[in-house]
Amino acid sequence: MKETVKIVIVGHVDHGKSTLIGRLLLDTDSLPKEKVEEIKRISKELGKEAELAYLTDQLKEEREQSITIDTTQIFFNTKRKNFVIIDAPGHVEFIKNMMTGAAHAEAAVLIIDTHEGVQEQTRRHAYILHMLGLDRVVAVFNKMDLVDYRQDVFERVKGDFITFAETLGITPVHMVPVSAREGTNISKKSSKMRWYKGESFLKALESMESKAKMERPLRFPIQDVYEIDGDRLIAGRITSGAITEGQRLTVLPSSTDATVDEIRIFGGRKHQAQGGENIAVTLGGDHSVMRGNVLVDHDEKLQPTNRFRGNIFWISERPLQLESTMTLRCSTQEVNCAVERIEKRVDTSTLEVIGENARELGINESGTLVFKTEQPIIVENFAFIEELGRFVVEQGHELLGAGIITETLR
Repeated sequence: MKETVKIVIVGHVDHGKSTLIGRLLLDTDSLPKEKVEEIKRISKELGKEAELAYLTDQLKEEREQSITIDTTQIFFNTKRKNFVIIDAPGHVEFIKNMMTGAAHAEAAVLIIDTHEGVQEQTRRHAYILHMLGLDRVVAVFNKMDLVDYRQDVFERVKGDFITFAETLGITPVHMVPVSAREGTNISKKSSKMRWYKGESFLKALESMESKAKMERPLRFPIQDVYEIDGDRLIAGRITSGAITEGQRLTVLPSSTDATVDEIRIFGGRKHQAQGGENIAVTLGGDHSVMRGNVLVDHDEKLQPTNRFRGNIFWISERPLQLESTMTLRCSTQEVNCAVERIEKRVDTSTLEVIGENARELGINESGTLVFKTEQPIIVENFAFIEELGRFVVEQGHELLGAGIITETLR
């Protein structure tokens, strides 16, 4: 089975994210002919040349404004891997949607217009990727056709980006010059840039690996529970590790015991499933499993907690204040929480520390906070298991901020 990798693509508005994705879909034969014809028709109606960006900017409002306003998930595959591309907005007003997209990714592509260079929004997006723990980044330097594919221009803009990225501790795994509109260096190397010795963009993507590895311990967050033909099916996506028929498990946070009777997939059964697979299991034993529970191996020492330290990026116009009550979502878990302590405030434009032991956190600021939840939950250090170490906070279904867990507390 080919592994599936989720990659978010971010960047400053007009730097060419949607065009890049459109070119990638065309070059990998991932679009039906009728879709291409639809784009040609829409482009003609708008009085423009056929634009690859319209392949991903599917909302009418997006087409008319020429900006991406919502995250879009796009599926394609190569001979080696399956990909889920999350196209995230670049405009500053839509940074909430960009964070939502990034929070579901395993790796990132940051696109930079070589003609314009590194912009403030480029730096902010890089900071958000770093703050959310997305350290596997491919930096794509687009619109090389506008600078006549000159190596010196590429090296200058690349140097500017590296200087900033180093302050965050980001080391891109690839830095790829391309022209998405012309299709240069997207799926194969081009003679227009013989000086470039690295991989094409597609090859760079194929080098990214999913982190759903079997060597990590079993973590199976429950997405839903179904009753079908008298069987109670416990469904979800295995975050890490492996699960086998007959295996003894512990249901957290209740710490009750269960045994795997069957592992079911669409259209059949299997003896074992591993990280990254979507499955349903039937369980034996005295248990009551519901959405938000996490299944772990019976010998696992993982304990629920109601306190943790984390880094958050705040995007609400209403400041985050001490003792603020919010809804916290981590994987499939949902619980009310409050802020015990704001240990540090950071200006994300300059990376300057602007306060310690603060009373509040303002819009587009980042901070190190201590949270307390109303009920115990299952969380992990993000560096160990990403899916249980990444969270968002909301109020009344409004996204307020997103972050990563750095330490569980007792």
